Amino acid sequence: MLSAVSFPLYRPSITQSLSRIAYTVLVTLIWLVAIVRWCLLGLVRSAKFETKRAQRYGVLGDLSDAQTGGVLFHCVSVGEVVAASCVIKGLLEKEPNLPIVITTTTATGAQRVLDIFGVSPSTTLPGKSPASTPVILPKNLAHHYLPYDLPWLMARLLKHVQPKLVCITEVELWPNLLAKCAQRQLPMCVVNARMTDKSARSYRKISGLFTPMLQQVTKVCAQGQRDADAYLRLGLASKKLVLTHNVKFDQVSDVAVPETIRQLSNSVKALGKQVLIAGSTHQGEETFWIEVFKQLQTDFSEVLLIIVPRHPQRFAQVESEIQASGLAYIKWAERDKLDAQTQVILVDAMGVLTPLYHCADIAFVGGSIADKGGHNALEPASMGVPVIMGTHTYNNPVICDTLIKAGGLSIVADTADALQLCQEWLSYPELAKNAGQCGQAVIIENQGALARTLAQIWDIYPTS
Repeated sequence: MLSAVSFPLYRPSITQSLSRIAYTVLVTLIWLVAIVRWCLLGLVRSAKFETKRAQRYGVLGDLSDAQTGGVLFHCVSVGEVVAASCVIKGLLEKEPNLPIVITTTTATGAQRVLDIFGVSPSTTLPGKSPASTPVILPKNLAHHYLPYDLPWLMARLLKHVQPKLVCITEVELWPNLLAKCAQRQLPMCVVNARMTDKSARSYRKISGLFTPMLQQVTKVCAQGQRDADAYLRLGLASKKLVLTHNVKFDQVSDVAVPETIRQLSNSVKALGKQVLIAGSTHQGEETFWIEVFKQLQTDFSEVLLIIVPRHPQRFAQVESEIQASGLAYIKWAERDKLDAQTQVILVDAMGVLTPLYHCADIAFVGGSIADKGGHNALEPASMGVPVIMGTHTYNNPVICDTLIKAGGLSIVADTADALQLCQEWLSYPELAKNAGQCGQAVIIENQGALARTLAQIWDIYPTS
C-alpha cells in the first residue's frame, strides 16, 4: 500500500507498553461483562436488545467490495456524525464512488447515519407499503458499530474494512485502534479535533497511553486555537497540526427543513404563538425552563415551549416532569393536535431538533446550565434565531465566543437572567430578530473550515 505520507513505526517505551497492556486487560473485563449483559437482554427479549450490537463484541457484519478499501470514519454518537457528515459529503462530491465505512458506538449515532445518508430503495419490499420500507445506505457507504478497543478486535475490523485512511471525529482516540493502524502504516487524521482543558488534564494523567497516540496519528485538524494549543502542550509535533477551524460553521448551512416542520411552523404562526425551544436538554434543564415559562405566562400567555431532551432514555422522565407541572402538553407524534390551549410540546423523537429551530423565536442550547460543556449553538443561529446558553460552554468555546461577540448568543446564570432576557425579546421582537441576524451573519463569515479539512484529508490519502 502506497501512502501520500510516510512515517516511521513508533516504538513505545517499556512503561508505555505496560500501560497499554494494563488498559487492554481492563477493557477485556468490561467487554466480557458487556457480552453477558447483551446475551441476557436477548434471552429476556428486552426492547434494548439489538442484534447488530454484536459487532461491538467482534461479530463483524458483511461488507461489499464497493464498501471496502476507502475511508473509515469513526464517530462516537449523534454530534460527531453530524460534524463528520459535511466532510463525508465533501469527499463524495470529488469521488462519488469512494468507499466509506462509518462507525459509531451508540444506537442513536447509528440512526443518525441513516437519517443523513439513507436513501429509499428503488423498489418497495414485498408486502410493505412505500412508507414502511426502511431507508438504506448508498452502495459505497456502510455503518458498523466500533468494536471494543481490544487489539484483536481492532485488527479484525481493519482487515474487514481494509481502509486506506482512518478519520476520527473530534476527540475519540482509542489506544489499540491507533496502534493497529500504525502497525499497518495507515494514515490517521483527527478531523474537527477538539481538546478541552479538562480533557487535556485527563490525558496528561494517562500519558503512558496518550503519548504514543500522538506519535501514531498523522494529522490533527484542530477546530480552534484553544484545541491546537492543547494538543501542542500534550506533545503533538507541530508539523502534524493544522488549524482548520470548525467544520460546523459550514455544516449548518447544509440543513434542509422538511415539509412536516414547515407545516408546524405555519400552524404555530396561525395561532399567534411565539416559540421558545429548549434544545438538547439534560437533567435539571427542563426544570429550569418550565420555571421560566410559568413566569413568562403572566405577561405572555401565547408563548409555546418546545422541549427536546438530548437523550431518548430520558423522554419518559421529562414527560412525567411536564405532567407534574400542570402545563397542557402534547408529544411530537401528536403535533397535529396543536391548539390555542397547548403550552408545551415534548419532542420525544431523534433527528428533529436542527430543522425544528426554523420554528423558534428564541432558542436555548442545552448542556450549558447542566455542566456538560454546552452543545452546538450554531444550529439555531444558522436559522437566524437568537440563542441563550448557560455558563458551561467549554465544549465549543470558539463558537460561543464568536457568537457572543457578534451579538447572536447571550449567556444566563440563573432563571432570573433567563426570564429578563426572554421578556425583553418577546416584548421587542425586532431586538430578537436583530440578534438572530447577527448570529447568522457571523456563521457566513466563518465558513471555509470544510475546504481546509478536505484539503488535508486528500493530502494524506494514499494515491494507490
